[in-house]
Amino acid sequence: MAQRIGRFAGGLPQLEPCAVGGPGSGAELFVVEGESAAAAVTRIRAPAFQAVLPMRGKPLNAFKASRERVAGHAQYRALADALGTSIGAEFDAGRLRFDRILLLMDPDADGIHCGVLLLMFFHRWMRPLLEAGRVEVVRPPWGEVTRAGEGGCRLAFSAEELAGLAAATPERAAGTSRRYRGLAALDARVLHANCVAPATRRTEPVSPARVEALMAIMQDLSIT
Repeated sequence: MAQRIGRFAGGLPQLEPCAVGGPGSGAELFVVEGESAAAAVTRIRAPAFQAVLPMRGKPLNAFKASRERVAGHAQYRALADALGTSIGAEFDAGRLRFDRILLLMDPDADGIHCGVLLLMFFHRWMRPLLEAGRVEVVRPPWGEVTRAGEGGCRLAFSAEELAGLAAATPERAAGTSRRYRGLAALDARVLHANCVAPATRRTEPVSPARVEALMAIMQDLSIT
């Protein structure tokens, strides 16, 4: 049976709730980097089934931290309370309030790092969610190229794609390229279509093996 998630569910005034929750409800939780990005997503999400939780600051590297330290960390405590499952040995998938958890970070180095740290938390303390394919990473657009005489703009989803689109602009055609500087700077229609709307957003379910590969890269680069 679907359950309503109140605005202060779990004692979390920062959680922007949705109307339904519980296994099979179709509810989605967007975990977003920062208050500004969370506000932008909240304005365009579907409140019937999409909730938003901001992450404030860089999360703790939870992979090797003790349960006590992780449970006492404000970011992870807020996330665990929002999900309703507890962590580690006490994890209970039957209490999960959302069918899908979507990590939506800024398309920059800090956002990528924050996203990997969150995935490491899920791997260590809520691994069944990864195994069930319930955790997905949203791929926000990296930038845009606008050409004179063309309606709208062309979106790029990587630095290489942005450079390629800019290079493909004919010399006779005036055009501009722009690198996005965070989710809050995106046009609401672009943000909704590419990051929020289920039918058109770009997402990738993350497996435990994928997280382990990302952790290996971080270790090679001496990133913590």
